[in-house]
Amino acid sequence: MQNAKGNYGYFGKEQALRRYIQATLREKFELYDFDEVALRPGLIMPLKRFELGKVLRGGLEMHDRQREFLQWNVNVVGIEGPEAEIELMQLALDVFRALAIKVRLKWNNRQFLTELLEAAAVPISDAYAVMLALDKLARAGANAVKAELQMYGLQDTAVSAVMVLIANEESGLEQLIETYSLEGSAGAKEVLAVRNMLHAIGLDKEYVFDPFLSYGPSDYIGTVYEVEVFDASDDGYTLSLGGGGRYVDDFTWRSISGDEAAYSAARMSFELEAIMALLENRVVEQAYATVVLIQLDVTAAVLLQAAAELRYNGVRVKLDKSGQQLEDSLASLPGNGIRYALLLNERNWLAGCVRLLDLEERTEREVSVDEAIYIIGDCYSSRYEQLSSC
Repeated sequence: MQNAKGNYGYFGKEQALRRYIQATLREKFELYDFDEVALRPGLIMPLKRFELGKVLRGGLEMHDRQREFLQWNVNVVGIEGPEAEIELMQLALDVFRALAIKVRLKWNNRQFLTELLEAAAVPISDAYAVMLALDKLARAGANAVKAELQMYGLQDTAVSAVMVLIANEESGLEQLIETYSLEGSAGAKEVLAVRNMLHAIGLDKEYVFDPFLSYGPSDYIGTVYEVEVFDASDDGYTLSLGGGGRYVDDFTWRSISGDEAAYSAARMSFELEAIMALLENRVVEQAYATVVLIQLDVTAAVLLQAAAELRYNGVRVKLDKSGQQLEDSLASLPGNGIRYALLLNERNWLAGCVRLLDLEERTEREVSVDEAIYIIGDCYSSRYEQLSSC
């Protein structure tokens, strides 16, 4: 059986890595007091929640850009002001520190960028298209942005104004506000509030202000941020591992709160598949089955009964359903990290015994199920000496 084109399954080492990443993210989300709660009517605001969701990407399938991918979404709903966004920004850096991934977090404000473009004589109807072009500035360069704006059909005067704006990128936040007469504007107030709070808590050096960042989706209305990974071969930060910002989704939050209040919301998304691709060579301990049960001439009911007893005592069990000859089944086990095999035949089972094979020591013996549990669980102690043998 094959996966549909553009969709992927994970097994063995990849599945172990996937679980390690997800466990790390969950631990950090809970550390920041986020809960994994389903959306339902009657939830009490403010709300802090996280979820793992499947996302379908539009466009053509490309290398390292899967059509279907998993994404962790963290939402803060019903909290006004910059503290929600800053907490999500802190969470993002904490997550990637825990994963030992060198990243930087860029941030901006959509309202402020809109005001900058309007002050630079960009028609409001073209503002979003210009934002999408500017979002590629760090990766593609000014000439590529200019070419995209010209291809879009932006008037030459507006293109020139945008290029002047790009040339002023290094001026700093206050200088941009002064140059484009944005003192007291709504966007300038918001971006200064975030910058001042980051400075007050000593984090202004860890987060990079980028006046041209817009981070994709059009529903973002305020602060936005993006996490990029450092690529030594490219001499810079390139691959995006996630991002988010303050957004509008009145329908969803009014529906679950049960009232007509408008709730402001902020989110942070983590692209699981992009993180996995980055860590594909990292060694993560795999959770192998401890023992495989091989059904010789007993019924399926006996096989499941034996498995149930082992699992009840905390032993991870694999049921051999390969249909292979016994020698072939046993030969494949060490490569799968499995040391023990239990052979179930009717004669031994009726006598209360099983045949235990230790593939590492190359030994075989008949033992009771209790003995097998102690041996497999590495709890073979003086108590084992007192257990009856077959």
